[in-house]
Amino acid sequence: MTSSQLLQFESAGPVEVAVQDRDRTRTFLLLHGGGGVATMAGFADLLAERTRSRALLPTHPGFNGTPKAAGLTDVTALARAYVAMLDHLDVADVTVVGNSFGGWLAAEIALLRSPRVSRAVLVDGIGIEVDGHPLADVRGKTVAEIQQFSFHDPAKAPAPPTGGTGPSPDVLALIGYTGPAMTDPTLAERLGKADIPVHVLWGASDRIAGPEYGKAYAAAIPGATFAVLPRTGHLPQVETPEELLGALLAFDA
Repeated sequence: MTSSQLLQFESAGPVEVAVQDRDRTRTFLLLHGGGGVATMAGFADLLAERTRSRALLPTHPGFNGTPKAAGLTDVTALARAYVAMLDHLDVADVTVVGNSFGGWLAAEIALLRSPRVSRAVLVDGIGIEVDGHPLADVRGKTVAEIQQFSFHDPAKAPAPPTGGTGPSPDVLALIGYTGPAMTDPTLAERLGKADIPVHVLWGASDRIAGPEYGKAYAAAIPGATFAVLPRTGHLPQVETPEELLGALLAFDA
């Protein structure tokens, strides 16, 4: 079921968020990356059916042609919107799972210390700056070019959309939140204030942000655990969903 919620929160005014809600008992908030909501939809189905959990999968405003409120100017503002969404839905004991940009967003949600969020899982997240391990620059690249950086086996990548030679609208929406560098120089230091359990999972073949970047992410978060997923790249939920599910449930037990 897909529903659209109109949320009100003081810092940015009314925000409209389209949310796919696979309603079970336990609640997971799944946050997609720059590739759009389609990169997380199949995993949301797998998680909901296999665990009988409730999987909330919002489309980040501005992605997939959705409206974006003027107040959503950065990642923290979007994190506040999702905390407001959890309040609106009156859910508790939520595990937030984010991939790539969604991992950065999950980290920001963890820092907001909502009593509704109990743990976070960052899957090949971006956002921090790591000396000697910069993010791959995807600005101006086509979806097909980005896929070469994102998959252990590019043959497993979904067929890119036909037509157009520049960056996709979703990549442009991504940069609207993150800025051109897709990092926040304050994030690594701020992560030291996280006070919920955090698990950092990383694809061994990620060429957007390699495993050393992932280790630095985990090291910045007090008590965070770190695990590498073999034979997968930047999008484990697409390339090796069963392995990601097993790692997620081992942490979430």
